[in-house]
Amino acid sequence: MFPTSLVGAAILFSILSHDLAVAKVVVTSDIPCRPFHEIYPSGKELCEKMWDGSFVYETNRSRAYTMWFFDKDNPNDEVTQNLGLNPPALCHLRYLHKDTPGPEPDTFAECHPWKERSCCTEDTVNSVQKLKESYGPEWHWDRCGPLSPACERFFIQEACFYECEPNAGLFRKYPDSDYNASDPSHNQWQMSGMPIWSDYCDAWHRACRNDQFCAHDDGNFFSCAAIYEEVQTMDGGTVVGIVFGCLVIVALIGFLGFLVFRERTGQPVFKPLEQQTS
Repeated sequence: MFPTSLVGAAILFSILSHDLAVAKVVVTSDIPCRPFHEIYPSGKELCEKMWDGSFVYETNRSRAYTMWFFDKDNPNDEVTQNLGLNPPALCHLRYLHKDTPGPEPDTFAECHPWKERSCCTEDTVNSVQKLKESYGPEWHWDRCGPLSPACERFFIQEACFYECEPNAGLFRKYPDSDYNASDPSHNQWQMSGMPIWSDYCDAWHRACRNDQFCAHDDGNFFSCAAIYEEVQTMDGGTVVGIVFGCLVIVALIGFLGFLVFRERTGQPVFKPLEQQTS
């Protein structure tokens, strides 16, 4: 009974002493952080401005791609056909992408809709942290501090979509026919004009409306670097006092459990009063 209590106390001490003593705050930023809705008043502006023209807000469902799906087959392939194009046999985006789309192992969990046919490898998208950090600090979606879980989920889905969706390569800003390696303004990773389902953009905006974010006046956040770090928020004495109180409670619970255990096994620690006086 006591060892279990001590283990629980140790875990509690570790959690509390960290969470109570530190917080994450922005320490460097070239643009002030603001509520999301002040930067993007609507889902349309979010999708079209945040990614520097990579996406277009499309209300016609049959002609709009989605960044997340639960169908057995990728519904974006049908959208490509509706647009008069063919689903690509190559992964046209070039950064961390594969050359050709293909299946990934069963452990491919974070971006699971694309497991059967993906332009990303499991190593690229095996965790939220990996997705977030692949392109440097100016690409972090939580550079104004942690986002709400609902809001962050949309950023994870967009990251999976960009890394894994074969059809995304059809909208490369500088396709092979136009790409000039000697032109510093050209790249092989940027997208342009891909139609995204309006309902998805609107849902994203609702989820992130009150979260803190940063972006340039044009809404493009790619160069809005903001890094936050853990800083001390309580002095050591305050933290120790709070944690000590918790430890006392844990110890009392453990002791009461011990008394109950002895009573049930017929070996009470304290004898009844009549036995003490006889």
